[in-house]
Parts: sequence; C-alpha cells; structure tokens
Amino acid sequence: MTQSVRTNNANIIETEASESCVIADVQGSPDLRQIPIQQVGIKGIRHPVQVRDRANTVQHTIATFNMYVNLPHNFKGTHMSRFVEILNDHEYEITVESFMRMLFEMTQTLDAKSGQIAMVFPYFVNKTAPVSKVKSLMDYEITLTGKLEDGKSAMYIKVIVPVTSLCPCSKEISAYGAHNQRSHVTLEVRTRSFVWIEEIIDLVENQASSQVYGLLKRPDEKFVTERAFDHPKFVEDMVRDVAQILNRDDRIDAYIVESENFESIHNHSAYALVEKDKLKEI
Repeated sequence: MTQSVRTNNANIIETEASESCVIADVQGSPDLRQIPIQQVGIKGIRHPVQVRDRANTVQHTIATFNMYVNLPHNFKGTHMSRFVEILNDHEYEITVESFMRMLFEMTQTLDAKSGQIAMVFPYFVNKTAPVSKVKSLMDYEITLTGKLEDGKSAMYIKVIVPVTSLCPCSKEISAYGAHNQRSHVTLEVRTRSFVWIEEIIDLVENQASSQVYGLLKRPDEKFVTERAFDHPKFVEDMVRDVAQILNRDDRIDAYIVESENFESIHNHSAYALVEKDKLKEI
C-alpha cells in the first residue's frame, strides 16, 4: 500500500513537471488591435554568398540580409528565429538561385502571403586602364531583392556606380578648364530575364563623363581628364541618357535611376531621379 501511494505521487509530480515545461507561444497569440503589418522580420544579419560573374568565375563574398514577411492583423507577432533557421538551412554560401528558393520557403514556413529578402554585398570587377592597360579591382555595392506577393515573384538588382561628371555650364562659361566631381549613379532594375551585373555597370559608366578606376598611370590620367572634358554631363543628362537605353531593353520591366554629384565648388550635392514601370504603360 505504501509503495502504491509513492508511485501515484511520483506520477502526479512527473505530470505536473511535464505540464510546466510547455512553453507558451506568445507570438502566435491573438492580437485585438486589428492592425496588419506589411513587413516584419530581421535586419542586418550577415552570411556568406557566392556570385557568378560574367567571366564565369565565382566570387565569394559576405552579404548583409534583410528578411521580411507580412503579418495579418489577428496575430501578435512572427517567429523571428525561423528567419535565421531558413538562412542557415541553405547552402553554406548562398547563390542567386538558392536566394529565390529561400524566398518561397520563407513565406511558406511563416504562412505569409507576401515576403521580401534583400542581400547587400560588395562586388568586384577587374578593370583595365584605358591607355597603360594596367589592371585593378573596382568594388561596387550590389543589392539583390526578391519579392513575393500573391504567388507572383520579382527580382530587383540595384547597383551603385561611381563615375566622374564634368559640368557643361562650367565648361561653357570658363576661359579654360571646367569643374568636375565624383558622382554616384544608383540604378535599380526589375528584370524579366537574366542580366549580368557587369552589364548594368557598363551601361552606367558608358554614359558618364568618364569612368572611375582603381589604378591609373599618368597617360591614363591624361586620357580620363580629356575624356571628361569632351563629355560634359549634368545630373539631368546622366539619368535621361541611362533611362533612354533602359527603355529599349526588353529584359527590363521597371527601373529607378538616380544620380548624385558631390559638387566640388558647392557645399551641396546635385541630384536627379527618373523612375519608370514599363508594364503600367501596357
């Protein structure tokens, strides 16, 4: 009899202990404020990635990821740890192909109707100087963004391209010389088919007063200085010239092109933007 009582007491204690180990899912609890959230998730997590370049080699780099889903009005929160799990469940070094697969997996895992993943990383191009032909690396900031909504996905590529711009007004009114400056042209495109990152860089650099290089010899400096003088561009010229080419490229569905000149004779920047969604014109 004594042994039976002890056994029953032990079972009661074990049941109470197991019940106390059940952890409440606070994020999954109802929310009464009736306010949906368009984007919720994690920002600023870094992870290795692989990017294939136009030379058919693979660049190994580190990307900073932002990962979001929508949250219906009736849920208190999303499960933040699952974003990290999804990121780490994929290849040690994420590729562009696995990046888009990860987007679909994220929305399915979190039972979301829409989702977005962006990865920002440095990308290197081995450039050749125009006269001496000396080679040097130039780095560009790239952002790949995948968006999924109502079962429809889209890929965006954003590139920040440093260039040289020379002021047409300064050239016109000056007896000799003209002021020039380094500029950042930021181009984001939504693509319907594959586009190399280098193609976007080339498009922008070919419209500038001059390209920027990592290394130049004296003959190269002479060339880029004179080239800029022969091809003056306002910020307005820059964005319009780039937009004109994008309008003729059937691989591009939409774009935003911005130009910011870090003025050499003013305490401010000059800025211009052109935005177009070709599909809205159909």
